[in-house]
Amino acid sequence: MAPFKFKLQQVLEYRTQLEDQAKLVLAEAQRKYERQVRRVDGLREALANNQTLMSTTSDPAQTWIIRNFLQGVRQDISTAEHRLLTLAQELHSARQDLTEKSQEKKLLEKLKENQAKRHAHDEKIKEQLQLDETATLRFKAQAF
Repeated sequence: MAPFKFKLQQVLEYRTQLEDQAKLVLAEAQRKYERQVRRVDGLREALANNQTLMSTTSDPAQTWIIRNFLQGVRQDISTAEHRLLTLAQELHSARQDLTEKSQEKKLLEKLKENQAKRHAHDEKIKEQLQLDETATLRFKAQAF
């Protein structure tokens, strides 16, 4: 029985490499996104903590300082949320790219699987024909 050889094996290996690269890009995008989420949460927590501090302070100078600090924190939150939105879009794009690469690879894997099944079936038929021919040659008709 002749061994099966997939003619598009190099293409399949290349697509596997592309899928692996897309997985790395997705992991990096996910890491950046999660880091930015933690940053936004930290800024919001700082804003909440300092707002309660402002309500307890009666000194006008300290109130002015805290108000300006809170304004800066709000700007930081706005910038961080904008960056978070950008990272969310990059993450979505990376997911779509990985899905596309994965589908392309699976298509070739399915083709390889179908060709391997067809090859095994053809080889089985050839072997059966060979066995039938051998049995026919060895059969001796009985004389009456």
